[in-house]
Amino acid sequence: MESYQRLIDVIALENLHMRFEHWLLTEVLVWSTLAQAAVIAAAIAFAAVFATPFRGRLAAIADRQLGAPTLRGAALAAKSVVRAVVAFLLITAAYLVASRAGWPALLLSTAANLAGAWIVIRLLTRIISNDLLSRVVAFTAFGVATLNILGLLGPLIVWLDQLDFRMGSVRISALDLLRGVVEIVILLWLAVFVSRLLEARLQRAPGLTPSLRVLTSKLLRFTLITLALVVALTSTGIDLTAFALFTGALGVGIGFGLQKPISNLISGLILLFDRSIKPGDVIELTDPGDHQKLLFGWVTALNARYVSITTRDGTEWLVPNEDLISRRVINWSYTNNRLRLLTPIAISFDSDVPRAMQLIIDSARETPRVLKHPEPVCRLMSFGDSLVNLEMRFWIDDPANGVINVRSQVLLAIWQKFRAEGIRTPLAHRDLMIKPDSELTIHLDRPRPAAG
Repeated sequence: MESYQRLIDVIALENLHMRFEHWLLTEVLVWSTLAQAAVIAAAIAFAAVFATPFRGRLAAIADRQLGAPTLRGAALAAKSVVRAVVAFLLITAAYLVASRAGWPALLLSTAANLAGAWIVIRLLTRIISNDLLSRVVAFTAFGVATLNILGLLGPLIVWLDQLDFRMGSVRISALDLLRGVVEIVILLWLAVFVSRLLEARLQRAPGLTPSLRVLTSKLLRFTLITLALVVALTSTGIDLTAFALFTGALGVGIGFGLQKPISNLISGLILLFDRSIKPGDVIELTDPGDHQKLLFGWVTALNARYVSITTRDGTEWLVPNEDLISRRVINWSYTNNRLRLLTPIAISFDSDVPRAMQLIIDSARETPRVLKHPEPVCRLMSFGDSLVNLEMRFWIDDPANGVINVRSQVLLAIWQKFRAEGIRTPLAHRDLMIKPDSELTIHLDRPRPAAG
């Protein structure tokens, strides 16, 4: 019993209990306080019912304003606070009536202040695009505002400042840690927000190449995030030079463990600097899963670790930057978008070869995507055993729209013209020569008639 009394001050607890009972009986469980609580509860219930039609109308207005982001955002913001606005107006009206009549109105005043603070905080946090983060920030700010309105923020700050520990000669309190966390979150959010604005401006800059835009935006984001972290850690009183030895040893370990990611990062910077591959380019490389198969697609994004390549069938390949540096890559649009397509065509010996070559050229000219300059041509390449080998050559300037489809259009037009002109393509056959002194026996198996 004596050890129990040493650990806990029983008299202090009894005094606290008595003070709580006195406050509960004299301030809470009285008719004036209960009447104010009933008015507040009625105002909240009425706001929940009365604001429902307005929320539906505001949601319909937001759906109709898909092309106007400002009006849509205003409608959604009004929808998020319409209940609180109605409750605030009702509670404020009740407070004014009570004040004019000389009735107690402390609880009504506090509830009105809390409702007003929630409306302001919720509207300000609507600028955060992430809905979950917006709600977290809103409730955190509302909690701080509630403590301030109730007069508890000052004592809480003093209590947090007394909870401290020392790291060498530096004193760090719980208040410093909490403030540092808040500053880091705010500064990181500001850094990301500003970097997105700058990236949007860079994407519209006419004097920058696509690869230089990507490189500049990534350097800006990295610089802003690093600056935000340094400022936040410095503001908490942490001396960054104390971590020099630790970060040096940690950097050596990370260097061995993250050799591949760092290699991809450096390769990505090389790709951005030499501009050999940039967003929008049409490239061709070996399929990692099947080295006999070629992977064809256009570059949609350059990232720190990989390059995103979208194929014609909609598959998105994430190719590490190191592979694009070390492997052979065909960039069809490195200097320009023009591409020459070669297509072999075979016709039989008894066909009119000059007429067939002219029909091939005409078919290519009539295809919309084939360029008129340089003009499409057809060349006689060789004579085979039972066919004449021709080759069609034509140019396109939009390989990102596909290569096989334009070749298919040209071949279909050639096939139609060949049928109309009577030009035949060779059929697979073999000529059998029998020597005069040879004996040949032929057996013909006729089908037997069915019984009955």
